[in-house]
Amino acid sequence: MLGKMMDSQLTINSLIDFAVKFHGTTEIVSRSVEGPIHRYTYADCYRRIGRLAGALAALGVGDGDRVATLAWNGYRHFELYFAVSGMGAVCHTINPRLFGEQIAFIVNHAKDKLVFVDLTFVPVLEALAGRIDGVENIIVMTDEEHMPETSLSGVLCYENLLAVEAEDFGWPELDENTASSLCYSSGTTGNPKGVLYSHRSTVLHSFAICGADAMAISARDSILPVVPMFHVNAWGIPYACAMAGSKLVLPGAGMDGASLHELMEAEGVTLTAGVPTIWLGLLQYMKESGLQLPELERTIVGGAAPPPSMIESFENDFGVDFLHGWGMTETSPVCTVGALKGNMRGLDTAAKQAIKVKQGKPLYGVDMKIVGDDGLPLPHDGEAFGELCVKGPWVNGEYFEDAEATGAAFDADGFFRTGDVSTIDSDGYMQIVDRSKDVIKSGGEWISSIELENLAVGHADVAEAAVIGIVHQKWGERPLLICVPREGAEPAAADILALFDGKVAKMCIPDAVEFVGELPHTATGKILKTKLREDFKDYSLPA
Repeated sequence: MLGKMMDSQLTINSLIDFAVKFHGTTEIVSRSVEGPIHRYTYADCYRRIGRLAGALAALGVGDGDRVATLAWNGYRHFELYFAVSGMGAVCHTINPRLFGEQIAFIVNHAKDKLVFVDLTFVPVLEALAGRIDGVENIIVMTDEEHMPETSLSGVLCYENLLAVEAEDFGWPELDENTASSLCYSSGTTGNPKGVLYSHRSTVLHSFAICGADAMAISARDSILPVVPMFHVNAWGIPYACAMAGSKLVLPGAGMDGASLHELMEAEGVTLTAGVPTIWLGLLQYMKESGLQLPELERTIVGGAAPPPSMIESFENDFGVDFLHGWGMTETSPVCTVGALKGNMRGLDTAAKQAIKVKQGKPLYGVDMKIVGDDGLPLPHDGEAFGELCVKGPWVNGEYFEDAEATGAAFDADGFFRTGDVSTIDSDGYMQIVDRSKDVIKSGGEWISSIELENLAVGHADVAEAAVIGIVHQKWGERPLLICVPREGAEPAAADILALFDGKVAKMCIPDAVEFVGELPHTATGKILKTKLREDFKDYSLPA
């Protein structure tokens, strides 16, 4: 027997429809690429989305066509999120920080029909001229006054396209399983792999991150996603803001501490989200300038493990609740958030921080397990660690047009194999120990490079740190600590190594410390350990 409820489709259109009908006067504020702060409402935005959809249709965009973006977090990018998917096409966000070869591969693999590009990234496309196929037009996301001179062909002006279209677009009735957006993973080896999200997965993910034990997004919030809209759809925050009717503040290219603080203070930001490197810059700027953010209530940190010192600074120096989360391109991305349970409220500060440094517990809808080398499940005791595997309605089911990658990505029970090595404790809190390719095996024992890196960054003279395994004749591998000193500092290796005494087992302490001017990073800001391993492949550890 079937239930008798209405069969309403979970589509992205419904998110912006709701925002317009019930939160139409709520603002969307952007730092524009051209310079000035742009300000309008959800109602204003919706009218422009209709014009944009009309322009896309006039350019021949139809069901399932891929429309690419190379853009910052801004109001025009937000309009593309809803216009493209709302008309039945696929919004394909591209990370402009990738290498040129990777961008060309992604555009060609996705068979993008159009590319929308911010002024900043026009030179990126110019450098790829002749290497991308099938793109019919390139639309520069600006007005006529700011259109650049360019060698690109088929170039159009965003605002000119919208100006000649009507606001009322005949939005189609879409099946909720229709493809909505496409993101490519930025792995450190091999070609990027495409993850094709659906309207249903996006709406369910939005529900999940709005939950009180996740980001607790509501109509009372003013939210600034620092995580880029070209990186896993800004962790789904633009969609969730529309669902909740939140004020949305978009930082454009202003990612430095001064620019972020100025915008957050002016717009009364209560919630923000981003990777640790961004927050290190903001915290340093506020401390040096004697500033606070009295309206900011909580920050979500993900993408890499934050050092405990960052948690302490947010909570003790600035009174901001710190939430650690985890996810991947393949998981839409949010799967876990480290909100405390009710029975943990009475714990002391140190005990709470020990929980908050973990990546958190699963959101409803996500199932997870850890497995050993034999593929068998391991206990959730906080001690055993193995490969993390996840399953859920917003988790990748197969890669886009990549059967080979799909075949290796899932276990016999249909769980997605993340490649992360983690523990899960009895309360369900997961903690990443390492990437499977980065964990160090010394004398038959596993050493977590992440744990060592977090301790090293706790040194006042260390700006950034990485740990890699160096071949050792007796032990197989031993850890080498590579540090970037803070500007003007000259730390001693012995002082840094002294930090580890009593905090990790003696066998885990690095055998040596090397200082470098900078560390290599991936396009998403993660440390590129493949490059470090290549750079230090001939390194000789001390006896």
